[in-house]
Amino acid sequence: MLRHLLTIAILAGLVLLLVAGVEALGVRVFDRIATNLCISLVLVLGLQIFMGNSGILSFAHIGFMGVGAYTSALLTIPAQMKGMALPDLYAVLQGVQLPPYAAMVVGGLVAAAVAAVLSYPLMRLSDAAAVITSFALLVVLHTIMTNWSNVTNGPRTLFGVPRATDLPMAAIAAILAVITALAFKESRTGRLLRASRDDEIAAGALGVHTAQLRWRSFVLAAFVAGIGGALWGHFITSFSPNAFYLRETFVILGMLVIGGANTVTGAVIGTFLVTGAFEGLRAIEGALNSARIFSEQVIGITEVVLALAMIAVLILRPGGLFPTREIGALLARKFAKRKHVS
Repeated sequence: MLRHLLTIAILAGLVLLLVAGVEALGVRVFDRIATNLCISLVLVLGLQIFMGNSGILSFAHIGFMGVGAYTSALLTIPAQMKGMALPDLYAVLQGVQLPPYAAMVVGGLVAAAVAAVLSYPLMRLSDAAAVITSFALLVVLHTIMTNWSNVTNGPRTLFGVPRATDLPMAAIAAILAVITALAFKESRTGRLLRASRDDEIAAGALGVHTAQLRWRSFVLAAFVAGIGGALWGHFITSFSPNAFYLRETFVILGMLVIGGANTVTGAVIGTFLVTGAFEGLRAIEGALNSARIFSEQVIGITEVVLALAMIAVLILRPGGLFPTREIGALLARKFAKRKHVS
């Protein structure tokens, strides 16, 4: 128990230290970057809840982010604005308006409900079949968001979403996501799910219902993704379905793989490292384009470097920077060794 509390304290402390540093500097750009980091942290931790415990890659995660974002936006856009942003919206929804915080929770619940309905038959699959079907589910969700014009404004940008997400709120959500991910990992469901990940046949022989365990973690991950999507929607205030597709999937997956999918610590550290690297590379890209060193615009440095970093990590450290143990367990073990030596 002590090592779990230590892990939460350290990871939450990183988030709080980030917030304190940004607030002290008072630079608007840093505030935007830190808020984006905290929202990404919520999304990465949601993915870790399923992928880290089940060992199955899920492409559909970002699709549930979109479900949460559109649900929360639909419930918070002012009635007079809905006539312009969503001219074909169903009459029953035109007068609905909830406070943003309540709408964010509803967004998470709707994402979880969609996941609960669609995913149970898929949870019986493993290995390549499970990955392919999760990608197919992402395609289905993206296609619905792109073509359901009455609710999402189709492929066009949905605007008029009230801004409600700031850095303190995003940081609180990130800390709660850390606690949720670690609590699930150490719960009975999480332990049994990891047992089935390591040896599905042996776990089944002991009476473990693998499909049901995967389904529970998938629904919880979708709920967290929906909350993350709602936070992002109320931060960016206008978006289109393309924001919830392959590029964002690649970034969130890269954060988790580089840090270590099997640990909550890896998810947090990976998010911090990749966000920092992304912002630094964007600055370099902007400087190169401003200086006009090359005859054409330099585009795509961030994606190329992230791809190369993922390849390097998978070759050199397949489990990521924190492959098996949480930072609290590592420090507790280190202190115990020192105490034993002394």
